[in-house]
Amino acid sequence: MIGLGRFGFHLAGALTALDQTVLAIDRNPDRVQRWADTLDRVVQADATEEGVLRQLGVADVQRAVVAIGASVEASVLTVLALVELGVPQIWARATSAKHAKILASVGAHHVIFPEAETGERVAHLIISRMLDFIEFDDDFAIAKLPTPESLVGRSLRSLTPADRHGIRVVGAKVHGESFRYATEEMVLERGSMLIVEGGIAQVQRFATLD
Repeated sequence: MIGLGRFGFHLAGALTALDQTVLAIDRNPDRVQRWADTLDRVVQADATEEGVLRQLGVADVQRAVVAIGASVEASVLTVLALVELGVPQIWARATSAKHAKILASVGAHHVIFPEAETGERVAHLIISRMLDFIEFDDDFAIAKLPTPESLVGRSLRSLTPADRHGIRVVGAKVHGESFRYATEEMVLERGSMLIVEGGIAQVQRFATLD
């Protein structure tokens, strides 16, 4: 993890919670000191220098994340250094479309817009009854939402959600039980939660059903 701003630190913490060993690098000594006791290994260094990264053993990692947001130049130079080291997967944070284009052109395998992606996700949650929402490329989304009252007591076979609403019910969860994969015989229960997938607009419309 290169860059320990708010995004970088939270991502490093989440990876640590998933039992991943994280080497965190930042040139700011205050950040390094702040997170030294929280993360596995925190080093103060200039990640734009290929030689520095090589000395830290970065050439041996399988995945690197460049979470630098304050300096476009530093993030681009860091990605270039990682490319030179032959890191198999390079994830890089972009702050603008132009920044993203540059990162991709110099070798970043995955470019992410954390602020924009979070904003879009929250917007979908605010204007609907959805409890969670994940948007993918090519106009596809997965959402978690309460079962609409108008559908309670009916089976998926009779509802034909794919034909009527353009979505597919993947699974359902009744309070106190685990999620179950959906079948045509499944009868929707009051208070249950549904996992649905489909086009973004179709999922959004389905989430507005009463």
